[in-house]
Formats: sequence, C-alpha cells, structure tokens
Amino acid sequence: MSAAIDRCGVRPFADRDHASLSGGERQRVLLARALAQNPKLLVLDELTNHLDIRARFELLDLIRATGVTTLAVLHDLDLAARLCDHLVVLRDGTVAAAGPVLKVLTPELLADVFGVHAHTERHADGVIRITYAARPLARDGDPQGYPRRRDGTPAAMPPPGAPASDQARSPK
Repeated sequence: MSAAIDRCGVRPFADRDHASLSGGERQRVLLARALAQNPKLLVLDELTNHLDIRARFELLDLIRATGVTTLAVLHDLDLAARLCDHLVVLRDGTVAAAGPVLKVLTPELLADVFGVHAHTERHADGVIRITYAARPLARDGDPQGYPRRRDGTPAAMPPPGAPASDQARSPK
C-alpha cells in the first residue's frame, strides 16, 4: 500500500477529507487504491473527465509508468493516442478498427467514423499527435466551407508538415 501511495504521489493527501481534493488528486488517490492491490489489469472508464490538461497528462503519464496492462474507455482521441499502444474504435457498438494507434487512426477512419478531416503523426518526442482541419465534414463526407478545386472537388487537407501558406483557408 505504501509503495502505491508514494508512486502516485498522494501521501500529502493522507490526512485530507476526500471531498477537499481536486479532481486530479482524487483520480490519483483512486489509482493508488487500485495499484495497492497489485493488479494485472486496470479497467478505467473516462479517467480524465473534468481534469485540466496538466492533470490529464500527469495522470496518463503515471498510468503508463505503472507498466500495468490498461483497458481504458476514452472519447478524447488525443488522450487515447497518448496513453494507448493499441486502440479499438467503436461505431454504433461495433468494432470499426483495432490495432496500433497509427494504423487505426487513419485519415479515412477519422473521416468515416468521426466525420472529421485529420491526420496523425508521431513527433520526435514520441508522442502521437492528431491534427484536425478547421471544420468537420458534412454528413455526406464533403468538407464544410472548404475551397473547391477548379474541377469542383473539395480541396483536401494539407499533408502533415505542409507550410501554412499551402493550407486550405475557409472563404470569408
């Protein structure tokens, strides 16, 4: 128990009432409780809801550092990409894709399942980042408000790393 308390950095909260803890502090206390049982699997449902971005990153980094296999339910794709090695994406309760993050979060899947124009890439720091277009796709899959090419087809989202001057601009 003591090792889990230290690992999660919650020893300073030992004498505090649970209700006085912030959301991030509460999540870390709950994680310490789970880790004190030496689990082989952590099951976490929306573990980062209502946390500020720093608390989210700290919690995700703490979970990754445990080395414990984790099954996490997340609706935030950026956080899922940061935490997970493998993803299962559901659409209407059915598996739409499963596998390593970069193989699952393809532009095609992001457009098909989530209705957004986006691409993913692993940055030099090792973190996988998702870059989204400024507007979601229309229900028919057509980018809303994007300029069109001369042939009438919608302009595609620029490839990763394209200079800002090459990126599609929405009409004024």
